[in-house]
Amino acid sequence: MLKHVTKDTFVNDVLEASKTQPVLVDFWASWCGPCKMLSPILDQIAAENPGIQVCKINVDEEPDLAGQFQVMSIPTLLVFRDGKITGSSVGVRPKDAILQMVK
Repeated sequence: MLKHVTKDTFVNDVLEASKTQPVLVDFWASWCGPCKMLSPILDQIAAENPGIQVCKINVDEEPDLAGQFQVMSIPTLLVFRDGKITGSSVGVRPKDAILQMVK
């Protein structure tokens, strides 16, 4: 399942959820070409892997969250487990590389 996360829902949707399953967070923006290329890959991961929570954070709408995690370039992917970051990547990655990072 794919969720759009805000600073108001971040603790519940990412930190709390990561106690029971890995959470893949995509920091993106609507004007970002590479973000648009990555989006269908993340949609596939969300649809094919019910054990992975996929979340999207729009950096233009949530600059505080982007700053909190020092997101300097987009798309940035962060993997959370038990409330901690266990993986990260910047830029477009193939689906297999993203899944490897999550697992």
